[in-house]
Amino acid sequence: MPARVVCLSPYSKEQVEGLFAGRQPVEVVTVPDPPAPEAVLRECSLAELVIADKRHKHRLPREVLEQMTSCLLIQMPAVGYDVIDHRAAAELDIAVANAAGYNRDGVADWTVMAILNLVRRGSWGDRQLREGAWPKPEMIGHELGALTVGIVGHGNVGSALATRLLAFGARVLYADIVDKSFAGVERVPFEELMELADVVCVHVPLDQKTHHLIDTEALARMKKGAFLVNASRGPVVDEQALVAALEAGHLGGAGLDVFEQEPTPPDNPLRRMENVFFSPHVAGYTVEAEARALELVRDNLTRVLDGEEPINVVNGVRLGARLRR
Repeated sequence: MPARVVCLSPYSKEQVEGLFAGRQPVEVVTVPDPPAPEAVLRECSLAELVIADKRHKHRLPREVLEQMTSCLLIQMPAVGYDVIDHRAAAELDIAVANAAGYNRDGVADWTVMAILNLVRRGSWGDRQLREGAWPKPEMIGHELGALTVGIVGHGNVGSALATRLLAFGARVLYADIVDKSFAGVERVPFEELMELADVVCVHVPLDQKTHHLIDTEALARMKKGAFLVNASRGPVVDEQALVAALEAGHLGGAGLDVFEQEPTPPDNPLRRMENVFFSPHVAGYTVEAEARALELVRDNLTRVLDGEEPINVVNGVRLGARLRR
């Protein structure tokens, strides 16, 4: 019997079928857009393999997972996996895996762009010139090599960012629950990093422990005039606290690729602030990263079809005897 693969992400049926070209046959089912919870439940209840929705439109809560009695693996074609109740999946012996590292270079590149935009007022100056001004005195900025940059979360993206920052000559600090050897980078407690850094860059996954990790207290620890850059997940930063810190003039600015609500509402006060650099959750969205994500999805799904344990499993499930042999 061909394995049933349900795709919730915006890949075509032909794209997914192409991942298995030359291998054992599979039955590929795609779920329509806009979000259709009934279709998700119906199709996923019969699936052995699921490609989750990187857009976070089709969610997989416990009530859906409980019906997925044939499912071996839910593969996220992205790094974040909060669209899936991964703890419930673990209780039900369903492995949940992500595409760890697929977009590390894209996000690291974007973060450097955001930092430079903030410390040199790049986007602001561009807007001023387009409106006929010549704001040379107001655009005096800072050299990146003269700054201390703190990285919260020194995983795939954090380490790629550190490499780039060291090349600029910046002092680089990091805070992480795991001590990681990295030449030229200094590990410090989170509270100390917030106090020492001229720029704080956030690169942690979203979970119960990191929700609103950057809150009023954390922002108050930052130097007056310091910058915050978030390219992880929106809810890691308490957006109301960030607005308050910017309005009070405590922070010099912020670079945001992610928001607590996406798309962020038109009346979000952050939209009115000239010292905030925005993008619509695209830091890791590059041609190279998208191709890499599909490769990782293909490799993990075919591992399971070949009777091997998947890699990058985030909820600790080992499939063991449930694997196809």
